[in-house]
Amino acid sequence: MPKNSKVVKREIDDDVIESVKDLLSNEDSIEDAFKKSELLVGDPEDKDVDVEEGSDVEDERPAWNSKLQYILAQVGFSVGLGNVWRFPYLCQKNGGGAYLVPYLILLLIIGIPLFFLELSVGQRIRRGSIGVWNYISPKFGGIGFASCVVCFFVALYYNVIIGWSLFYFSQSFQHPLPWDQCSLVKNSSHTFVEPECEKSSATTYYWYREALNISSSISESGGLNWKMAVCLLAAWVMVCLAMIKGIQSSGKIMYFSSLFPYVVLLCFLIRGLLLNGSLDGIRHMFTPKLEIMLEPKVWREAATQVFFALGLGFGGVIAFSSYNKRDNNCHFDAVLVSFINFFTSVLATLVVFAVLGFKANIINEKCIIQNSAKIVNLLNTGNLSRDIIPHHINLSSITADDYNLVYDIIQKVKEEEFPLGLKPCQIEDELNKAVQGTGLAFIAFTEAMTHFPASPFWSVMFFLMLVNLGLGSMFGTIEGITTPIVDTFKVRKEILTVACCLAAFCIGLIFVQRSGNYFVTMFDDYSATLPLLLVVILENIAVSYVYGIDKFLEDLKDMLGFAPSQYYYYMWKYISPIVLLSLLVASIVQMVLSPPGYNAWIEAKATEEFQNYPTWGLIVCVSLIILAMLPVPVVFLIRRCNLIDDSSGSLAAVSYKRGRIIKEPANLEGDDTSLIHGKSPSEVPSPTFGKNIYRKQTGSPTVDTAPNGRYGIGYLMANISDMPESDL
Repeated sequence: MPKNSKVVKREIDDDVIESVKDLLSNEDSIEDAFKKSELLVGDPEDKDVDVEEGSDVEDERPAWNSKLQYILAQVGFSVGLGNVWRFPYLCQKNGGGAYLVPYLILLLIIGIPLFFLELSVGQRIRRGSIGVWNYISPKFGGIGFASCVVCFFVALYYNVIIGWSLFYFSQSFQHPLPWDQCSLVKNSSHTFVEPECEKSSATTYYWYREALNISSSISESGGLNWKMAVCLLAAWVMVCLAMIKGIQSSGKIMYFSSLFPYVVLLCFLIRGLLLNGSLDGIRHMFTPKLEIMLEPKVWREAATQVFFALGLGFGGVIAFSSYNKRDNNCHFDAVLVSFINFFTSVLATLVVFAVLGFKANIINEKCIIQNSAKIVNLLNTGNLSRDIIPHHINLSSITADDYNLVYDIIQKVKEEEFPLGLKPCQIEDELNKAVQGTGLAFIAFTEAMTHFPASPFWSVMFFLMLVNLGLGSMFGTIEGITTPIVDTFKVRKEILTVACCLAAFCIGLIFVQRSGNYFVTMFDDYSATLPLLLVVILENIAVSYVYGIDKFLEDLKDMLGFAPSQYYYYMWKYISPIVLLSLLVASIVQMVLSPPGYNAWIEAKATEEFQNYPTWGLIVCVSLIILAMLPVPVVFLIRRCNLIDDSSGSLAAVSYKRGRIIKEPANLEGDDTSLIHGKSPSEVPSPTFGKNIYRKQTGSPTVDTAPNGRYGIGYLMANISDMPESDL
């Protein structure tokens, strides 16, 4: 284009719209002003929104008050109940300290790269999951809808766990704690201990009978458990009030909900280390079992934990990052949040096994006392010779080491001569009884706290911590539902939040029946695992192969101001997809080989028994997976076959006025992403552009498509050869 071409100006409503030639010739002079302005994206039906020169307003979109608030939100979302009651169990089950090696390797291979990917696309496009994947590739727009469906399924049962924690929290303000001792039953003649409690334990009985009042199978509804229904209502009211204004309301709560669990964990760690036996638990926890580390199952479970610990695929990560400025260093955020999550899991593991070591020590002492009494009885009856007992050992106040010595001596005697029925009373045997989930939080941990001095205080702190951990994750989950819908359908966030919480509470009543715990297990096993894996695999494919990994890395360079390491190129394009596909296949195989069922509490036996789902239960399990993934093929077929005219996600045109930028409607077809990232016409399958969209001229290598690279928007230049001079 000639450098000295004349500029033709036209007055429209006293404003002067500069021509393409003027924009090109004055590119340097307007670059600073353009950087301070914003390219507005929205629906054609929206009213024009003026953004004054130098304004910090971007798309009228809410923003985080500070970087700290944003980091706390991401930490609160990723750090959840799984860090406290799932990671310690996996660590103990899969080789102790050796489990940390595969976990860290997989965190670097799939965790951080995919977390960085979601942060990047959310911050770049500044939309929720639906809008982001519509812009990346309209045919993959179903990914965003699938994320919303999975978020809704997870929110249904996750808030039930918060309701359980609220119930235990409310019952902790009494001394002794109500689950400290088995309850007594009186009849006309005498008083006796509740048989179900006597066969199990006080904390187990309280959980299954007093709290859940559980039925014997999933087919026996048993009616609503009104105590838990009220707690569920309270949990949804808390979530609704916190989220009703979006990040403007939830962001302030993050300071407490995200930081308070760390205060409690540190307090528990300090208190736990002062308890007798706590070091035994920690030593047992981190003693590496290297032979277990080589098993494929360990790597599969480590990959699954990494995947869910960071909240990948839910849409909450994308939603939170969409409220950032475009020049925010999201790479730093990805690494920081990932390692905070990891160290939180390690901290929680230390706390859990310090407390479980204390509990195991108490149980071991009781075992020694009971078995020492048996030995004394055998000595008194003459069934055991006193000569085999070392003289320095006092059986009335025997230590653990002395008991082990006596036990070893007695074991040398032939068993057929002495059917004594003695137990070894090893603290390791008790610590090897791995527990997770509700079994850890509401049974094992509560039992340990009954032996704490000032046990009600510690119980209040523990369950308040569980409530806060759950709320932090719920905020991200609800944001993963509301943000994409608000961005796409332009509904009021307050109305949508209330409607979503009300609908979720009504549906969630199935989880507070007497059989509700079995439905929680069903949803936890089938509503999220496979759908989320498929969602993240499709996200990786959409960015790396559909949009193009090279263009994506160039966009990141424009946005961040520096080029990301080539490490991410190989991770996103080769390693992560292979690992994710392997994990998907392994999960499907494991799901097929494991019979679909649940552990039912049998009241008569006071124990759990595995039961298969009935036919209708299997149909529900399959339906959950299908419903979660259905949006992906549906949207693909709709876009592929042009079944509907979809203009809701198209970009608005931009007119440059002197001193300001406004948006105007534009009828865009084809891949909107090509306009965001300044593709040349040869790269785009013949889209039709609005008259006010400017795009780079074909074959003009001298024009930079993104001169304001820090924001990664770029000037969208028109093909001048197709436009008559009179139209300029």
